[in-house]
Amino acid sequence: MEKSLKPIIEKVHAREILDSRGFPTIEVEITASGYKSISAVPSGASTGEFEALELRDEDTKRFQGRGVLKAVNNVINSFGPSLIGKDASNQKEIDDLLINIDGTSNKSTFGANASLGISMACSVVSAAFYNKPLYSYLNPNSNIMPVPMINVLNGGMHADQGSDLQEIMLFPHGAQNFKHCIQIGSEVFHCLKKELKKQGLGITVGDEGGFAPALHSNDHAIELLLNSIEKAGFIVGKDISLALDVAASSFYKDNKYHLKVDGSVLDTDGMISFYEDLIKKYPIVSIEDGLDENDWEGWNKMNQALGSKIQIVGDDLTVTNSKKLQRAIEQESMNSILIKLNQIGTVSETIEAIELAKSNNMNYVISHRSGETEDTFISDLSVAMGGGQIKTGSVCRSDRTAKYNRLLRIEEQIENPSLCNNLSFIK
Repeated sequence: MEKSLKPIIEKVHAREILDSRGFPTIEVEITASGYKSISAVPSGASTGEFEALELRDEDTKRFQGRGVLKAVNNVINSFGPSLIGKDASNQKEIDDLLINIDGTSNKSTFGANASLGISMACSVVSAAFYNKPLYSYLNPNSNIMPVPMINVLNGGMHADQGSDLQEIMLFPHGAQNFKHCIQIGSEVFHCLKKELKKQGLGITVGDEGGFAPALHSNDHAIELLLNSIEKAGFIVGKDISLALDVAASSFYKDNKYHLKVDGSVLDTDGMISFYEDLIKKYPIVSIEDGLDENDWEGWNKMNQALGSKIQIVGDDLTVTNSKKLQRAIEQESMNSILIKLNQIGTVSETIEAIELAKSNNMNYVISHRSGETEDTFISDLSVAMGGGQIKTGSVCRSDRTAKYNRLLRIEEQIENPSLCNNLSFIK
């Protein structure tokens, strides 16, 4: 039998699996010209209200209403028949078909989790068909390894206690290579664990593997971490700086920001002043979601005040959506976008948002979700897109380390790998 010249889709299947929080998520299998791929879709806890819809069963007691059998059925019976015979490697055509079948702007008919599982699986099976690693299939020319934002202290909606700030992350920009980044992260993580024990603080971890101790203040969290960096033998600001994901929408109520740990209630100007004080005191180089997702005027103020000093990252504000990103560009609301595949629901739309950011000299950070799986698609995507930054959690929990371990393997495979060193916000 003559080998097919293209990966022609023969079978589409899906199943319900568990994510890292123990909730169901969807896994999609695609068979194309005899090759098979499996892709698993992540799920967020701190979700922006404008994200594409993650379809849950809801009308059943099964898994407390969080099952995804409707999405599974939609993959098999609503999308599947239209995909048979299509070229899996024609990503844009596949994704446009999924969008048109759903017929809504936020994929609310059949679910972004259903469309994303198919979209990712098409990329993966095509890479297998052409005998290429996924990163090389997506972009054969990239050799840029990302600097990881390593989440070591969890708070906000990712932990039951801890800082108001959802994530306090190490940013090891002074590392020699990606392997060295992971070494640095691990050494600091374990020094921090010893320091927490010494102070009688908890060492349980949050959703993304960072410690979630009860703290006296938000400054207390940062000072604990800086102390651990120094004890691990690294130079603060030279080897490692800090990055924050504030997730401010999660504590925004009645037009005010409620910082429970600090016991303060601030307006927009107060939050910007709070950040100004933090970056004066500490080596913070990046702040994500510093204000509420609807506070567009505030974002403009924040970017004017801080954008020349640090990276201002939009996540809930822009939700990997090119239309929202275009607004942010026009209004100069930020200088970087967080990229999450499941916020938009297809690979093509994700890459479209990245290309828009690139064409406007805006940074972009490839990101995981708090509910993850062992799937490593974002590791390959971060290398293929060449943006030089990735968020995928702490250096513990296999749902996080799977991504890091995949990047360690990629660094060995590519010719002349280079850790990204053109991050303009690193002074």
